[in-house]
Amino acid sequence: MQKTLIKQALATDKPVQGITLCGWIRTRRDGKDVTFVELNDGSCLTNLQCIVDPKSQAFADLGSATRGASVCITGNLEPSPGKGQQWEVQVTAVQVFGEADPEAYPLQKKRHTDEFLRSIAHLRVRTNKYSAVFRIRSEASAAIHAFFRRSGFHYVHTPILTGSDCEGAGEMFRVTTLSPGEKDLLKDFFGRQASLTVSGQLEAEALAMGLGRVYTFGPTFRAENSNTPRHVAEFWMVEPEMAFADLGDIMDLGEELVQSVVDGLLTSSAEDLRLFDRFVEPGLLDRLKKLTASPFARVSYGEAVEILERSGREFLFPVTYGVDLQTEHERYLAEEHFGRPTIVTDYPMSIKAFYMRVNDDGETVAAMDMLVPRIGELIGGSQREERLDVLKNRMLALGQQMSDYSWYLDLREFGTTPHAGFGLGFERLIMMLTGIANIRDVLPFPRTPGSIEF
Repeated sequence: MQKTLIKQALATDKPVQGITLCGWIRTRRDGKDVTFVELNDGSCLTNLQCIVDPKSQAFADLGSATRGASVCITGNLEPSPGKGQQWEVQVTAVQVFGEADPEAYPLQKKRHTDEFLRSIAHLRVRTNKYSAVFRIRSEASAAIHAFFRRSGFHYVHTPILTGSDCEGAGEMFRVTTLSPGEKDLLKDFFGRQASLTVSGQLEAEALAMGLGRVYTFGPTFRAENSNTPRHVAEFWMVEPEMAFADLGDIMDLGEELVQSVVDGLLTSSAEDLRLFDRFVEPGLLDRLKKLTASPFARVSYGEAVEILERSGREFLFPVTYGVDLQTEHERYLAEEHFGRPTIVTDYPMSIKAFYMRVNDDGETVAAMDMLVPRIGELIGGSQREERLDVLKNRMLALGQQMSDYSWYLDLREFGTTPHAGFGLGFERLIMMLTGIANIRDVLPFPRTPGSIEF
């Protein structure tokens, strides 16, 4: 089927005879002498106005097709006399692919709540807000891949099925072929317990030990029974790993990545971002431009705790040294104290994972979290523990089963090297880019406790 995307049609600099467009009707207005059809095909936010003569065969073929119907329209792209639009289509032919009963179609002209639209996630992409957020998601993905390609990283694919718990928290979805009630793991598909991955980090570390610089970008899973605006059971992570690198290297990398993606989208997704600046978070564009204009703040965990203790704020969760920072603490640092993205480093060893490199003080680890306004933590990473004896001691202290990580220990046994990496929560990045406050609204089909109907 030869057709032109609406985005391409709107970008043309001259009239086009015999243009064919396919899309969904957003609005239809019937007058005595003319019918106006607003068409959108998802390629951009803007609709293209199509003019149908009620006396024509095209009008007869359009029939009763109205909001939500899918159609193919052929006509001539001509300058529009209408205000705020450069082009319109004078329609010569119409083919209706699929009707949408106006009595049953749930996306009527009135403004719907996000809660309602979550219940029809399979249709909400046809609204301006959600088509925009998913185009931004696509552009952000492309910008991430482009950044790592320019930076000499290899894109690798790490397993979704795993026998290792990267985070050590135990909040993993089990994968099994055993019948309900059967407990003999030796009879299971893999002969042992298997789960959906919570991170591709450990496997990415292995690949970095031969490829030097790698990144993985894929789905991860957490069986955490939490119903907050920041948590879902299935989400996407961007996880680079670098051999011959330390904590400073990945702090620089994370800052460069975030600024590069934001800067690129301010151009490539300008129209969609303006929608969120106008209707979701006024001032969004200024905030994003500010993010790219200056270096991020950097502060140690100890200094951050002192700042929070001196703030005079009454936090819901009291601040004391040795306690992990909560979202309210993270947002205070990034939004109010520093007023820009902030990287916090050198956390107490007791609150961080076994694979993080122990600092010379024996009490903290070479870890970093990147905090951004409105979101809190966007990136978490560390220099990885490359010393075999120290890593073993950490694993034993945290109750890890050494046999589950024999291959991981081999990386320290054979040609170990300083290396580092981080994980960026992709959905949190999209929330930052759009001002959307609930993670369920930046995922096409969010997976939450008790909800997997799509």
